[in-house]
Amino acid sequence: MSENTTLIAVAHGTRSPAGRQQIQELAASVARRRPGLDVRLCYVDVQEPKVADVVAGVTAARGDAVVVPLLLSAGYHVRVDIAEAVAGTGFPVTAPLGPDDVFLESLRRNVPAGADAIVLASAGSSDPLWVRGIREVAAELPGRVELGCTSGSGPRVADVVARLRAEGARNIAVAAYLLAEGLFYRTLHSAGADSVTPALCHDGQVADLVLRRFDSAILTTVGSGL
Repeated sequence: MSENTTLIAVAHGTRSPAGRQQIQELAASVARRRPGLDVRLCYVDVQEPKVADVVAGVTAARGDAVVVPLLLSAGYHVRVDIAEAVAGTGFPVTAPLGPDDVFLESLRRNVPAGADAIVLASAGSSDPLWVRGIREVAAELPGRVELGCTSGSGPRVADVVARLRAEGARNIAVAAYLLAEGLFYRTLHSAGADSVTPALCHDGQVADLVLRRFDSAILTTVGSGL
């Protein structure tokens, strides 16, 4: 890796104007924390530029890069979309941002103390790595925690909330395991819970986490002699 290594930040992509702005602000916050670092934001879906295009641009300029997935768990986008985009380049791909204590602390901090049940709400996926990641997060939250999904084949958040009400829960909090606002996040506010935590990107420590992923990849690459 050279001193001018590019940080390629790869987000999922959303049609939500608010969500787009939040991810752009996260990338800008990373750049502000590291003056001189070339931070390039791209996406695996919905938005442009796609990760393959940004990787191709850095490669064409004979530059080095580290790819940091702005995703909350390993899964298809990391194993397939991003892996295919960097194939043959030698660019290291870091672990996704989550699971990480930064997000656990944010969820714990924002779930009201009076909640007697928590619904950990995520986008949902059948990918085994993703499922394992979300279960790890649930195991670290306090009290009764149920999993709910905003898409995919898992139980819908609203159905989980309704079941908890029927079982006697009086104060239900939705812990939003979503990085930015968007369609999925908006549905949480109509799921019947008493509170919904903010999208995770609002925590200023997330930008520091992105840089820790980047720095770790640099150190690992240097240590391996690449």
